[in-house]
Amino acid sequence: MPSEPIAPSDPSPRLQEMKAKKLWFGLAGSVAAWIVLGCADIVIAWRACMRQEDYGVPPVHPGVGALIFGITMLLLAVTMGAGVISYRNWKWLSQQRKLLNCEAVPRGEFVAVVGVIVSLTLGLGIFWLALTPWFIELCWRAK
Repeated sequence: MPSEPIAPSDPSPRLQEMKAKKLWFGLAGSVAAWIVLGCADIVIAWRACMRQEDYGVPPVHPGVGALIFGITMLLLAVTMGAGVISYRNWKWLSQQRKLLNCEAVPRGEFVAVVGVIVSLTLGLGIFWLALTPWFIELCWRAK
């Protein structure tokens, strides 16, 4: 008697063992960090540069740059954590051992691989955003 084939929509046993929060944090964590960083950068720069004009007003307090740098490093750590979690999720769900050889056809593997890619991309963007206050004054960058 032939056995019944497994429907493609049936989740794998490994996916059932993995918590959905862990799987989705790998993808959404870096996106949320990117959005929060963008909003915080806009609000802090707007508030710090609100009264500064082109001439005659002292520069922005140095603590503002340290605040932005600290927030950026914290959110970069969140993005890196999300990328590591996504990579571990992919290793747990996948039969492949090399990320470049992955196919990511099942939903869980796909979400994990996309989480790795998004975390790498947004992590590089956050890193470059962290470097700009060292070279460009905050209010000039905000203009």
